[in-house]
Amino acid sequence: MTMEAASRESREAETCRTSHRQPNLRPRRVAVNGAALGAWPARRHPCYRPSPVSASNGQPFVTIAIPCFNEARFIGPCLRGVFGQDYPRELLEILVADGGSTDGTLGELAGLAAEDPRLVLIDNPARLQASGMNAILRRARGDVILRMDVHCEYAGDYVAKCVQVLERTGADNAGGAQRASATSPFQRALCAALESPLGVGGASYRSARKEGFVDTVFLGAFRRRVFEEAGLYDPGAVTNEDAELNQRLRAAGGRIYLSREIVVSYHPRASFRAMALQYFRYGRGRARTVLKHGARHSVRGMLPALAVATGVLLLATAQLQPFTPWLAGAFAGLTGAEAVRVGRGGGVAQILRVWAIFPVLHASHGLGFLAGLARYLWRPDWSDPERLPPRAGSGLDDPGALRSLEDQRRQQVP
Repeated sequence: MTMEAASRESREAETCRTSHRQPNLRPRRVAVNGAALGAWPARRHPCYRPSPVSASNGQPFVTIAIPCFNEARFIGPCLRGVFGQDYPRELLEILVADGGSTDGTLGELAGLAAEDPRLVLIDNPARLQASGMNAILRRARGDVILRMDVHCEYAGDYVAKCVQVLERTGADNAGGAQRASATSPFQRALCAALESPLGVGGASYRSARKEGFVDTVFLGAFRRRVFEEAGLYDPGAVTNEDAELNQRLRAAGGRIYLSREIVVSYHPRASFRAMALQYFRYGRGRARTVLKHGARHSVRGMLPALAVATGVLLLATAQLQPFTPWLAGAFAGLTGAEAVRVGRGGGVAQILRVWAIFPVLHASHGLGFLAGLARYLWRPDWSDPERLPPRAGSGLDDPGALRSLEDQRRQQVP
């Protein structure tokens, strides 16, 4: 480092030392002081001094955020699981953004709100999960915002563990693995397929055995500061909104932690048709994210599309080259062997289902990705993200510090 750079760093540290402000701990609506979360990790700024998630006299106020639409079958069990969390009741608010349900969900919500006044319903006319999350975030009072999904079951200590992991690791977003809960033969076969690298490409957030900093997690528990600095969810994202937000968070210098202690399970799709539609949408959303942020961030997500394009090319040129039957046989052999490995616990029937699931997963995701490329190359629909207004004492002394850190690093001379 040059003398000029060293002098600049010294001046920055002195300014922060002499002007540092303590978090604003004014009491909230309840008789407990809400705690401002700790600052972004120390690697990002010379004046950073770590502070805990919880204040010395209590834990942080938490907002549970749940977008939904036509979920009459699942909303009751989900919310009763939230009501039973072992986190202090007075430090939880539960905000549900409904997209105009027509199947009885609103009636279920009215009854549940009568059971627990912490539940508040918010209108989400756009219906998308991303827009529902943004509507919730604009109303949220929490220092920690936990995204939850209606199709999931949560351990009784889910909220408490999320807060503890944020505090212990200094992460900006924390979550658990996406554990699958199956009730039908098809769901059990799909769960087996998703445990394989051939099913999900080795995504870390699918593994209940992994622990550490990762690219993304399932759902997530965010420090409010994330939405002040990295921005809200992309309102145009039909799917892949979580991964897209986490991509912006990491680009801004934030960190994401996957913990085995945070336990949540979800209910996978129950038929080939539902699974294919889901992964087609996933592929289309992934293509949008790749175009928005650059292909280098999502090589794994492009593999199914490359496989589909290669397969189409091989079939179209089958009369001109000898490789098509050999590669088709190799694919069948590889997926068959993997189906035996991950599905043998359920017998021959499950092995055959897993074997059939692999090509459907790859084809639907790949076709969705290609459709997304065609759609969003022609007409991009994204813009700069909206940000929550800074809350006093909830971030770095300079509200724009996070966004300028990468510029500071590039300007420094080694």
